[in-house]
Amino acid sequence: MNLLFLLVYFIIITAVIEIFVVLFRLTGLKLEVSRFQVISLMTGTGFTTGESELILGHPIRRKLATFLILFGAFSLAVIISSISNFLSDDLRIHDILYLAASVLLIFAVLKLTVIQNLLSKLFNRKMEHTIELGDLPIRDVFLTEKEDYLLNLHIYKDSSLACKTINQVINNHNQLEFIALFIKRGEMKIRRNIYNIKIREGDQLFLFGEKEVITTLFKDDIHIMEETIRNQPLIKPLS
Repeated sequence: MNLLFLLVYFIIITAVIEIFVVLFRLTGLKLEVSRFQVISLMTGTGFTTGESELILGHPIRRKLATFLILFGAFSLAVIISSISNFLSDDLRIHDILYLAASVLLIFAVLKLTVIQNLLSKLFNRKMEHTIELGDLPIRDVFLTEKEDYLLNLHIYKDSSLACKTINQVINNHNQLEFIALFIKRGEMKIRRNIYNIKIREGDQLFLFGEKEVITTLFKDDIHIMEETIRNQPLIKPLS
C-alpha cells in the first residue's frame, strides 16, 4: 500500500511541477528556466543561480515561489513518513486518488489555450495596477524589445571618451536611438547635463537604446573595455 501511495504522490508532485511551469511561463519566464526554477524551489537545491533573480525580482513569481517552497517541504515530510511506515491509519488510498485526480484536472485545465490567455491577461493587469516600477527587474523595465540594449561602459585611459564629453565625440546624438542614463563616478551618480560633462578615466557610463546603434557608436570603447577586462589577472600578485 505504501508503494502505491508513493507512486500516486510522485504523480501529484510531477503534476504540480508542470502546473507551476505553466504559471511561471505565463508571467513571461522562458520554459526551460521555469522548469529548472520550479524544481529548484520544490527541492530546495540549485536556487542560488543568477536566474533566481528573475523570480525574486518579480512580485507574482515570488508568491508562486512561496507556495512551491512550502509544498516542497511538506512533500519531503510526507515521503519520509511513507518510507518509514509512519502513515496514519485513517489515510485511505482513495483520498489520495481523489487528490491526484484533482491536481491532474487542474493541470489539464491550465493547458487550455483559453485559460492561459485569461491568466496571462490577469497577471499583466495586476502588474499594471499594483506593482511599483522599482519592484520590477531591469529586464522587464528596459529590455522589452529584441533590439533593446543596456550597456555599462567602463572608461579607460585609451577610451575615445576619456577626457571628452559625449557631445564632442558624437554629433547630433539627439537624432540617434540611444540615451545616456547617468555617469557613475566612484560612489557618486551624475544625472544632470550628462552630454556636456567631461568623462574621466574610471567613470562608468550607462547607456540605453538600440543595440546596433550603441555597439556601432561606442565600438572602440567597448573593445577597449573587453580587452582590458580580459587581460586583468584574476589574482593580483603580492607586492
